[in-house]
Order: sequence, then structure tokens, then C-alpha cells
Amino acid sequence: MANLKEVRIRISSTLSTQQITKAMKLVSATKLRRAQNAIIQLRPYAEKLQNILGNLAGSADDAKLKAFFQPRPIKNVLLIVVTSDRGLCGPFNANITKTTRALIETNYKDLATKNITLMFMGKKGFEFYKTSPYNLNVENREIFGNTSADHVFEVGQSIINDFLTGKYDEVRVIYNQFKNAATQIIREERMLPVDLSQFSSGKKEASNDFIFEPNKTEILQDLIPRAVKTQLLKAILDSAASEHGARMVAMDKATENAGELLKALRLQYNQARQAAITTEISEIVGGAAAMSGK
Repeated sequence: MANLKEVRIRISSTLSTQQITKAMKLVSATKLRRAQNAIIQLRPYAEKLQNILGNLAGSADDAKLKAFFQPRPIKNVLLIVVTSDRGLCGPFNANITKTTRALIETNYKDLATKNITLMFMGKKGFEFYKTSPYNLNVENREIFGNTSADHVFEVGQSIINDFLTGKYDEVRVIYNQFKNAATQIIREERMLPVDLSQFSSGKKEASNDFIFEPNKTEILQDLIPRAVKTQLLKAILDSAASEHGARMVAMDKATENAGELLKALRLQYNQARQAAITTEISEIVGGAAAMSGK
């Protein structure tokens, strides 16, 4: 009977776990719809802004504006690691940390660890790298508590300021790009200096004759930082949608696995119960036969 009791406890525990995973799947599905709408609405604006920047980049003749595009000898680098605040979302966070580590080992293997700064957006990235020898920036670790454009743009402006003052020679962002609920694409993009190669129309239309109002310099002074900050906002919103999609899929699979485990446990319980009943019947029959023999 002790074995039957143990199986009953396991069945009850598995049922509770299945209810939790099912509820988490529904919550993630609800959050996914909102996050998906946010990134879908932002993408056309971000793409158009990048195309405009690509077209006008060749007109940037001011020294301050050229600083956004001119590569420098890399002595200090900032890597923005975008993960989630919570787990239970499959390999979502592990893929980002692995990509970050591979990027450091390939692109920045000649840099000293003190010249590499990791900025974490999401708590899981910090938890993975908190014992690493790199410089760790945790100021924006809880950014997913406030992903409004104004807040993200403030963070982006501080990054731009650090780049322009020479604190960092290169800034890259690593994040999950949302494709659909079941698919996330690991992206690693250079934010600063601005990578014009990612703008398809940058080279083709750079020589067009534009009329600037009020003037070219003022327009580019606003346009270039806005494009960089929008790139960061897009990475944040992409990651948010990807997280909810990954968690929804992970919880759906966990619910299915709990169902399969319940089937096995119920079968085990029925077999154990049948064996116990058979043993009792055999003992009763044997006892009756022994008494009748006397």
C-alpha cells in the first residue's frame, strides 16, 4: 500500500504542475499578442527611418555627424545583452549568452577583459555573467518594467553620449528577433558606429539631389540619433515578443509532457492496485483452503 500511496502523491503533484504550465501558457499567449502588435507596428517606421538615413548619410559633411559613421580602432567595446527577467522559456536566454560569448571570443579576443563592457537588459543575462571578469553595467537590467519609447530613448541617448565622448569605440546589441510564436532568430547588430551596409538603399540613392528644410545639418543631427535609438527600441520590443512566444511554446510542451507522465503514472497505479487486490484474494483463498483442510 505504501507504493500505491507514493504513486497517488506523484499523480497529484503532476496534476498541479500541469495546471500551472497550462495557466502560464495562456498568460504568455495573451502577452504575446500585445508584444507582437507593438513590434509589428514599429518595424515599418524603423525600416523607413533606416532607409532615409542610408540615403542621407553621404551628405553628412559635419565633423560631429561623421563621428557616427567612422569606424575607430577598437579599444573599448560595449555589448548590449538583451535577455528576459524570468526563466521557463526554453533556450531563449541560453542562446543569447552563448552568442555573446562566441562574439567576444571571435571579434574581441585581443581585447583585455577590462575593455569589454556588458550592458544587461533583462535579469537573466546578468545572472549568467555576474561572475565574469568583464565590466558589468546593470543600470538598465530591469528595463522590461518600462519599455516605453521615451524611456528606451533616454537609455539610447546615454549610450550615444558615451560613444561620442570616446568611452566606447563600438557598440553592439545581441537579441532575439521575433519571427513567429515558435521561431526566434538570434541577431547581433552593430549600433555604433552606424553600419550603413545594413541599409539596402544607402549606396544606391546617396547621390540624389535633396532639398533640405531647414538645413541639412539640423536634419541629420536629429535623424541620426533617432535612428540609433529606434534600433535599440526595436531590439527591446523584438526580444519581448520573442520571450512570450518562447515561453508559450515551452509551457505547451511541458503541459503535453505532464499529460504523458500522468498516463504512465495512472497505468502504474492501476497495475499496483490490481497486484495488491490479487495478493489479498490469494491470501483469502489460501486461508480458507487451509481452514477447510483442518
